[in-house]
Amino acid sequence: MKKIGFAIMSLMLVMSFTISAAPMPADAAGVKAKTYANCKEINKKYKGGIASSSKVKNKGGATKYKPFVSKALYEANKKSDRDKDLIACER
Repeated sequence: MKKIGFAIMSLMLVMSFTISAAPMPADAAGVKAKTYANCKEINKKYKGGIASSSKVKNKGGATKYKPFVSKALYEANKKSDRDKDLIACER
């Protein structure tokens, strides 16, 4: 009986670490929709630019960095998306 209880407690402990260590979704709720003046400022913080969705594709082909996904942040900086591919300032 002690072995079963110990096994269950161990499993619960491992599961709690797995759930708490899970990565945050790409559209993090803590990100404020800050408006940046230009792509240079955006790329200082978000090297791959800002995408409106994780499903959008870059029209220009391969990029060096993966864009940060946030619909609110993209909407605030939509003016920086020159090619209208739903990724602002991609690199």
